[in-house]
Order: sequence, then structure tokens, then C-alpha cells
Amino acid sequence: MNSLRPHSRLLAPLALLAAIAMVAALAGCGSSGGSDSSISQQGVPKGQAAVDNSTYSGGEATPPKPAPELKLQNSLGEAVDLSQFKGKAVLITFIYTHCPDICPLIVSHLKTAQAELGAQAGDMQIVAVSTDPKGDTPKTVSAFLDEHGMTGKMQYLIGNLQELGKVWTDWNIVVNPAKSGRDLVEHSALIYGIAADGKVTTLYPANFSPSQIVHDVPLLEQ
Repeated sequence: MNSLRPHSRLLAPLALLAAIAMVAALAGCGSSGGSDSSISQQGVPKGQAAVDNSTYSGGEATPPKPAPELKLQNSLGEAVDLSQFKGKAVLITFIYTHCPDICPLIVSHLKTAQAELGAQAGDMQIVAVSTDPKGDTPKTVSAFLDEHGMTGKMQYLIGNLQELGKVWTDWNIVVNPAKSGRDLVEHSALIYGIAADGKVTTLYPANFSPSQIVHDVPLLEQ
């Protein structure tokens, strides 16, 4: 992956959830953007079912699998349990507030999709999980959400290394502090689409298009 800066690249996941395939390459955090086809199929378990895009714009799990447990506090100190959003389409992403480009881009695209969905966005819940236990504090998250116009429009879950580490493991997310950048974190940057029945149904790469979310949310709500 020579096109990516070594200190700030995003790692492909070691393994995705059962029956989920990587649907597109990940862009490099701090790079000039774009995709790298050399990592587009990494992390797909042997015998993985093929991605079926006949219904969803995102990669489709065949069959969908129940989402792993996700219980953390948000940046306001409120307890959040993924199960409380059952009946809604839920989009889960893993980011951090000091990320120089890819994380803000993900949030920006989610904001665009939310706006384009209009009233239907009320049936969608966006959840971000921190990949930086030290850097993501109530103060930094508040500033991040305010800067990106997402205050009150998404849940941003934080915690200590032990709490977040369990979630990363459950969701097969790779997180490594970059050796050559104190505030930079190498991490998997995927967006998981959870259907109203609580099952992981779709998967989106970091460079997804807002139109994919706009297309898929009504289907995930069913």
C-alpha cells in the first residue's frame, strides 16, 4: 500500500463478522484519498458467502447475523445499549476525534445522508464508537460533534481501553496507536448497517457514498 502514509493508514480488519464480506477498499487516513484495490478482499473468512448487491447498495450479509452486544456510555455520560434501537436502522462506525481526514469524511457523509432522508431519518440511528480511549473525552467529542454539525444527531460512545477493547474485539475492529504520531490511530474504518430486527445486514467501506445509505435505510427499517 505504497500510496498510503505509513503513520496514518487505516488497517483492514483481521476478520469481519460471520457472513460479511469486504465490499470495497479502505481509503488512507492522511492520504490523498481514493481506494486501494490491494486490500479490498482482506479479512474475508475462508468459505465466506459472496457479497450480494441485488437489493442493497452496500455489501449484503448472506444471511444477516445478530449484531454483537454493544453497551457503553456516550459522551454525555448516558448509558447506551444497541438493543434500545431495535426497530430502527442503525449505522455503526468506529472513529476518533483527532483523525485528520477519513473520520470527519465518514461523519460528513452520514450527515449528508441524514439530511437527504428528511423525515425518514428519524427511523435511523447513527452510532460512533471511539477508537481512541485517551483522546476521545466528553470535551473533545462535544467539540467534534459541534464542528461537524452533528450535536444531538448521533451517539458517540466512549470508554476506557478495557471497555472499548472488548467492543473492538466483538466487532472485529483493529485499533493500533500509530508509532510515529501521538495523536494518530490506525484503525479499521467500516460502517455496519443494522436492520430493525437487530441483525448486521450491510457493510460499507470508509469511502462510501451518502446515496448508498439513503437507498438502504428504508430497506433496513423493514
